[in-house]
Amino acid sequence: MFIEKFDPLKDDMIQILDPSGKIVDTANMPALSEAKMIKMYQTMRESRIIDEKTLQYQRQGRMLTYAPNLGQEATQVGSASALRQTDWVAPSFRELGVWLTKGAPLDKIFLYWFGNEEGMKMSEDIRILPVSVPIASQLQHATGLAYAAKYRKLDDVAVGYVGDGGTSQGDFHEALNFAAVNALPNVFIIQNNQFAISTRRALQTKAPNLAAKALAYGMPGVIVDGNDIFAVYAVVSEAVERARRGEGPTLIECYTYRMGAHTTSDDPTVYREEMEVDPWRGKDPIDRMYKYLVAEGLWSEEQEDAFVRETADRVKQTFETVEKSGFTPLEDIFDYVYAERTPILEAQYQSRKAFYEKEGK
Repeated sequence: MFIEKFDPLKDDMIQILDPSGKIVDTANMPALSEAKMIKMYQTMRESRIIDEKTLQYQRQGRMLTYAPNLGQEATQVGSASALRQTDWVAPSFRELGVWLTKGAPLDKIFLYWFGNEEGMKMSEDIRILPVSVPIASQLQHATGLAYAAKYRKLDDVAVGYVGDGGTSQGDFHEALNFAAVNALPNVFIIQNNQFAISTRRALQTKAPNLAAKALAYGMPGVIVDGNDIFAVYAVVSEAVERARRGEGPTLIECYTYRMGAHTTSDDPTVYREEMEVDPWRGKDPIDRMYKYLVAEGLWSEEQEDAFVRETADRVKQTFETVEKSGFTPLEDIFDYVYAERTPILEAQYQSRKAFYEKEGK
């Protein structure tokens, strides 16, 4: 097993599936059914297709600012696949694979990025908190969920996701310290994609790695190859079951790379060279699992082509439906600040309403 044996100060990294698609640690290969492996691969592939289509829509002026997930699909799908449906997720804003795995409807996801907050209103059986843009604040929410589960004597686990930059925020410290002191059923997952927007990991912390930060809080810390979906699944599964048994939280650093921009408002060529990105293309998490499944006779080029075509069509149709009907009502912008609109808010509302009426909108 990984967690009790792992020493983050040695800077080792857990890997099961290497970039060539071969199993390099057969002893720790998780016992996954063929159906579950295919489903995990399809969800990663779906995430990539959604990313590609959404970037197109944004560049066409049909979508607002969007945070791509390119290169981080294994971290997201592998971790979420280790959860029960009743477990909670507290995401930041770059967890598309987590949302899809947990069952978030695609139209809801598009609705949010279209600018309508209703997109993050999930049904009660999909235990995902809304997108959290303030950095690391979602980890506080994750500890609250875990505290409630422990108080109510439930065996639910709360997983909080954060980027490498978020580990330098006060909220990160407060959440991990509180979870450890109270032995809460939390798993904290760092998507270490090497950049906090344009700030490199080395420029924001002198820690040898991000998992080592766990030692200050008295909890285990583990580094896993974030592009290896089997390693991510295995380590998160162990951490989740440890939390479920009442043994407290775990910090997991998923070592990956953001191959795209931070958001569609970002230009990564300003702060990194293309030659830096090239080696990571050879570690692509989707290509890695594709090679494995094909070698095992579980997937084929024909199945791939059909899946990509059908998924792209569904994504296109879903977005076009949202595009026609997803606009936020003007009243919603003013009605959720106070129980009743203040005179200033009312004046702003009437001014904006008159403007739209004049423009014929």
